[in-house]
Amino acid sequence: METFESAEAADNWNFRVLFDFSMGRIDSRAAIQSLGLDGEEDLFMLMAQARLPMPRLPLEQTQAMVDMLQGLPRG
Repeated sequence: METFESAEAADNWNFRVLFDFSMGRIDSRAAIQSLGLDGEEDLFMLMAQARLPMPRLPLEQTQAMVDMLQGLPRG
C-alpha cells in the first residue's frame, strides 16, 4: 500500500490527484480529466484501491451549508 509520502517521493502524480480529490481540493471532473478516466465509477474504484477516504466538501461549501442551516427559523 502506498502512502502519501512514498507516492510523493516516487513522484506518483496519480496518487497526488487522488489525494487532492479525497481532501476536496479538486472536484471529480478535474480528477477524472487529470487521470484520463472514463467517468466517476473509475475514479471511485481508484479511490478504493488507493485506500483513500471519499472526498470531503470544500471548507467554503461546508461553511455555506452551516450558515444556511443556522439561518433557518426555529420552531
